[in-house]
Amino acid sequence: MALDRVQFELRFTDPARSTGAIVVTVNGTDFVELVGAHERPYAEAEAAPGLAGQYRGLAPDRVVPPSRHFLGEPSWDLYRYGDRIQVLGCECGEPGCWPLVCRIQVSEERVTWLDFEQPYRAARHPARRQWSYAGFGPFEFDRGEYEAALSALTPRPGI
Repeated sequence: MALDRVQFELRFTDPARSTGAIVVTVNGTDFVELVGAHERPYAEAEAAPGLAGQYRGLAPDRVVPPSRHFLGEPSWDLYRYGDRIQVLGCECGEPGCWPLVCRIQVSEERVTWLDFEQPYRAARHPARRQWSYAGFGPFEFDRGEYEAALSALTPRPGI
């Protein structure tokens, strides 16, 4: 079985380069696009196709190494949802607004993202339609390559 490939990139979101987001790419595709493609049928069923993939990468201030956030150990409790960790945030930038979460399993050789969930579309919110992430992932990465991709996210002045 071929392993998935991941890249993490810090992209600044304003001309002053004081704020940014961590862009995650999996197998050469922006992770937001992958999630959006999976969510589209659910959003279309609600006559709201614009809801699909309404995410952006997390702000770097709490997830850039030496943080172990993307190794399943967030430095901020707001990014923890039971045994799941927030990997994408709402496009508005407000932490916790519309997160995408998953379990991050780390072994000696692999890092795996699995059991994805949009918490506001889960069974515990019966007033909203549930969105299933069955069949989305798991994504399994070589741990050495994964950690090398993370280490490229070196802290920069102003973040």
